[in-house]
Amino acid sequence: MNRLTLSIFVLTFVAAGFAANVSAQLMPKAQVANLIAKVENGVDEFRNYLEKRGENAGDAKDAAKSSGRSPRGGATEDQKTKARAKKDKLEDALGDLNRSTNRLRRKFDPTDNWMQTKNEVEHVVEDGRKINQEVARGSYGTEAARLWAALRNGINDLARAYGVPPLGI
Repeated sequence: MNRLTLSIFVLTFVAAGFAANVSAQLMPKAQVANLIAKVENGVDEFRNYLEKRGENAGDAKDAAKSSGRSPRGGATEDQKTKARAKKDKLEDALGDLNRSTNRLRRKFDPTDNWMQTKNEVEHVVEDGRKINQEVARGSYGTEAARLWAALRNGINDLARAYGVPPLGI
């Protein structure tokens, strides 16, 4: 192998390594703790919104029945089943994200070296991907999209701190 070919091979190999590697940001533990808190708060806000949305929908249905108004056409059983399945999938994914975020907090707090919790952050990001897919597929409204965007940004900030590939848009 001549010198030029060897040099090109080495440069290509090194460049590919840098492109594939997401480097962690160096920051104090308190700053990382704030990123985790931001994600925890975002999960709580998103979950609370979905609960209130469900309660409001039930209240609106009851109000329509009590006023004697009948729904326009109404949903078929198949549509109701699909809507319940979609809702359940999002709630399950949000439950997974909440559990992985809680696990991250439990393991993060007692450690001196916060980078030891990278595995838990990877779980948080993976659980965030499930929600990202569900929100992208469904029509949950502008408020859900706004809350999810804020939570997704928090997860991405946390992922970058640990050198974990962030969620997509």
